[in-house]
Amino acid sequence: MKIIIDADATPKNALGICRKAAMKFSVSLVTVASFNHRIESDLHVVVGDASQETDLQVVNLSARGDLVVTQDWGLAAMVLGKGAAALSPTGRVFRKETIDFLLEERNLKAKHRRSGGRTRGPKKRTAEDDTRFKKNLYRLLQSLQA
Repeated sequence: MKIIIDADATPKNALGICRKAAMKFSVSLVTVASFNHRIESDLHVVVGDASQETDLQVVNLSARGDLVVTQDWGLAAMVLGKGAAALSPTGRVFRKETIDFLLEERNLKAKHRRSGGRTRGPKKRTAEDDTRFKKNLYRLLQSLQA
């Protein structure tokens, strides 16, 4: 089992929480990001800056029983299909039962934006996000080790 982080868009707070969790649970921590990002990590995979390159590397590295941290719903769907768990940096646990709904929502919002509509961006990260992320990260790691 390992924690794999889509580090292109994961906040530093979440990276720090993952580092501590990896030590506590004695699991490997792998960060993946394009060469445009400076990530402090013992096991960091650098990829090019082509579209989806980081996501493809995360999918290739993931396996059944791993935990992937990403805010990309499409990437979450792919790793769930491989038997890995997926968690967003805000603490949302992605589940096979609900991922199709999220992907449909993403598609509808993209269609709306392409036709000139506007959608809201992400909310500012809060202390509650860190608390929820840590709680769900530890819960998932415990269940994966059981």
